[in-house]
Amino acid sequence: MTAPPDGPPWATYVPEHRDEAIDADGAWRPHVAAALRDVRADLAQITGAIVDESQGAGLVFPTPDGAERFVIDPVPRVLAAEEWDLLERGVAQRARALNAFVADVHGPGRAVREGTIPARVIEEAEHHEPGARELAPASGVWIGIAGLDVIRGPDGAFQVLEDNARTPSGIAYALAARALVQEALGLAAVPARPIHGATDLLAETLAAAAPPDRTGDGTAAYVVVVTDGPGSPAYWEHRVLANHLDAPLVPAEELELDGDDRLVLLDAPQRPIDAVYRRTDSSTLEAPAHQLLRAAMAAGTVGMINGFGTGVADDKLTHAYVEDLIRLFLDEEPLLASVPTYDLQLPERREEVLDRLIDMVVKPRGGAGGTGVTICAHADDALLEATRTAIRDTPEAFVAQELVPLSTHPTAVDGRLQPRHVDLRPFAFLTPDGNGDTIARVVPGGLTRVALKEGSMIVNSSQDGGAKDTWVMP
Repeated sequence: MTAPPDGPPWATYVPEHRDEAIDADGAWRPHVAAALRDVRADLAQITGAIVDESQGAGLVFPTPDGAERFVIDPVPRVLAAEEWDLLERGVAQRARALNAFVADVHGPGRAVREGTIPARVIEEAEHHEPGARELAPASGVWIGIAGLDVIRGPDGAFQVLEDNARTPSGIAYALAARALVQEALGLAAVPARPIHGATDLLAETLAAAAPPDRTGDGTAAYVVVVTDGPGSPAYWEHRVLANHLDAPLVPAEELELDGDDRLVLLDAPQRPIDAVYRRTDSSTLEAPAHQLLRAAMAAGTVGMINGFGTGVADDKLTHAYVEDLIRLFLDEEPLLASVPTYDLQLPERREEVLDRLIDMVVKPRGGAGGTGVTICAHADDALLEATRTAIRDTPEAFVAQELVPLSTHPTAVDGRLQPRHVDLRPFAFLTPDGNGDTIARVVPGGLTRVALKEGSMIVNSSQDGGAKDTWVMP
C-alpha cells in the first residue's frame, strides 16, 4: 500500500474536536490530501486574493457591525464520494417528505389525523398560512428548493440541524466560492464534481412550476424573480440568480394583473408571467404587495417557487417531527437523523430540558440567522436563569436541541490554519415526476458555512460567519 499524498504545504494542527480535514494526529485525511495535492499556493497570498476578488465582484452580505462583506475562506471542504452518497440520498429523501407534509397541511391533514404531529404545531407556526390551501400547485410541488443545515458531530455521523423551505439562500454564494477558490488556488480545474448545473436545476424547477397550458406550445417559461430590493440582506444573490436565469428582477409593486387574471410586469403588459421565483422575506399572503400574486395563483395562471405556506415545513418545532413524517409519507426509514429537538409544550419534555439545560441549545421558534440562540454550555448564570424562566413562562415560543459540537475545518486565520466550526447547506431541487410524486435532485456539495470566531458555533453570515467551497470527489 502506498502512502497518501502529503497535501498542500500548509502547517496543520492537532484538532480538539472531530475535524473534517485533519485527523487526530494532525495529518491530512487521505481523501483531502489527494484532492489538494497539487496546491502549492501561499496561504496568506490566496486569502488576500479572494478578498480582493470578492470585493471587486460586489459580493456582500450585511454584518452585525453595519458593514457589508462576505468572507470566503480559501481552504475548500472535501467530501469523499461515499460520504456524499449518503448525504445526497438523505437530503433528497427529507426534501420529498417535507414537500409531502406541506401538501398535507393544505390538503387532507393525514399527519394530524394519524397522530404523527400535533395540530397545534402547525396552527402556531409563525409562517402557517391557512389561506394557501386555495393556491395548491397543479404540479404537487410546493417546495421547489429546499436548503438543509447539516452538521457532523463527534461520532462522524451527519445530522440535520434545521430545515429551510421558504427562501433558502446560498446557491449563488456557493457558485461564487467555487469560482474564486479555483482561481486563487491556481487550478485549471477543481478535482471535484461540478456545481455550475445548479442554475440549470433552478431554471428547470421554475419551468416545472408554470401552469401546464402555458408552456405546452414548446416555448420557454417566462420567469421573473421577485425581491424586496436592495434592502434585502441577500439582494446580491437575487441579482446574480436573476442574471443566470435571464429573468427580470423586480419588486412585487412592479407586477399587475391583465384582464385574464394573468400576472404581467407594469412595463411589459403584453407578456404574461409563467412562474415566479419569490425571494421576499415576507411570506404572508396578507401582505398588500402579494395580493396580485395571490390572485393570479388562485386563478391558476402563474406558478411560484417556493409557494406560500411552505414556511410551516421549516418551523423549528416541526423539525422535531420530521423523522416521523418521513416514515408516514414515504414509508421509509430516515437516512439522516435530526438533531434531537424537544417540544417544550410537552410537560415531560420541558422538565427533561430544564433538568439538563447545560446540555441544550435553546432557540426562538421563529426568526433566523442565529438571532436569539442560547448555547447553554457557553452561557453565564444570569443568561441561564433568564432562559429557564422564558421556557417556563412561554414554552410555545422556544425549542430546545441537544448540543452537538460541530466538526471543525482548517480555516485561514492570520495567515495560518486554525480550526473553526462548520456546517453544510446542501440544496435540493424538486420537480414533478409525472406520476403524482416528486423527484429531488441535489447539487453536489452546496455551501459550507464556517464560524470565523474562535470557539463559536454560530455559522450564519449575519453573525460574522463565512463560507467555504465544498468539493465532492468523483
